[in-house]
Amino acid sequence: MDENRRVRNRLLSEKVIKALEQRQISAYYAEDKEEALKKALELIPEGASIGWGGSMSVNEIGLKDAVIDGNYNVLNREAAKTPEERREIELKTFGCDYFLTSSNAVTEDGVLVNLDGNANRVACITYGPSHVLMIVGMNKIVKDVDAAVSRVRNEAAPINAQRFPLKTPCHVTGACGNCKMPDTICCQMLITRYEKHPGRLHIILVNDDLGF
Repeated sequence: MDENRRVRNRLLSEKVIKALEQRQISAYYAEDKEEALKKALELIPEGASIGWGGSMSVNEIGLKDAVIDGNYNVLNREAAKTPEERREIELKTFGCDYFLTSSNAVTEDGVLVNLDGNANRVACITYGPSHVLMIVGMNKIVKDVDAAVSRVRNEAAPINAQRFPLKTPCHVTGACGNCKMPDTICCQMLITRYEKHPGRLHIILVNDDLGF
C-alpha cells in the first residue's frame, strides 16, 4: 500500500472510530497487522473461551494461531472430525467469552454489514458470546449502507465463493447472479446500526488490506 493511501486511511479511521463509538461499539486503530495482533491479545484475558466464524482477516494478522498456541480455552471448529462434532463446537461458541470475526463492510458513519451462508457468524455477532472482536482492514470502509451492501454482494461474496467447490453464478463468473440455490453463500444479511450492550462489540481497524 502506498504512503498516500496509508495517510488517507489514518485520517478516515478517526472519523469511523468516532462514529462507531457513538453506536456503543468500542473501536481502535492499528497501523499494521503486527500492531493489530498485539492490541487483540491485550483485549482478550488469558483463560478466556474463544471461538470464531469464517474470517480471513483473523487468520491474516495471526490471531487464530496466537490463541491456539496461547493460554486460552479454544473452541476450534476446524479440529472437528465429523459434521456433528463441528456443529457441537459451533453451538458452544455461541456462549463463549470472545468471538473472533471480521465485518464484510463498515460504513463511514459506523454501520456494520455482514452476509452469511450458514448464519453461525451473524448469529454470534448479534447475540450469544460475551464479547465480539472484529478485525477489519481499512479496505472494507465504504460511504454508506448502499455501498456496503454492494461491496458485500459484488466483491466479498464472489471472492469468498472461490474458496469452496460451488456451482453458484459468482463462483463460475465472478459476478453476483442473485441466485436462489442450495449452494448459495448469501443467505442471511445482518445490518448492525447500534450495540445494545456497551463493551461487548470491539473493532480493530487495521491500516492494511485484509480479507475480502
